[in-house]
Amino acid sequence: MSERTVIDGEGLILGRMASEVARRLLAGETIDIVNAEKIVVSGKRQMVVSKELEFLGLGGHEKGPVHYRQPHRIVRKAIRGMLPYRKPTGQKAFRRLRVHIGVPEDLEAVEKQTMPGIHSSTLSRRFVTVGEIAEAIGWKK
Repeated sequence: MSERTVIDGEGLILGRMASEVARRLLAGETIDIVNAEKIVVSGKRQMVVSKELEFLGLGGHEKGPVHYRQPHRIVRKAIRGMLPYRKPTGQKAFRRLRVHIGVPEDLEAVEKQTMPGIHSSTLSRRFVTVGEIAEAIGWKK
């Protein structure tokens, strides 16, 4: 098994980061993502939050779909959507993923990677962080 890779999520674009992480997970890497609440979603805040609130109205607690309000769970589910998670290879890859709010004590000393081509500084439009979305849909810190 490969060594653990730590990725700093601060300022990374959610969809692009998720597809890159999914590709690396399928290749056999073990990945930890820190600062999940600082990952960004492009679009106006009101539009992004209203889409999330509309999504929360779908389904129910007994049948699904399951709606997460915590930032790290939102990011995990975005990455899961990029994996063939109903097949054994996707399930094994998904088990190699850990997503954290902030930086845990055991990962503070570890060197963190970033993805320069996927950073929000390349966006020419507005964006909102996953933490802001989570708070708007009911996450209590």
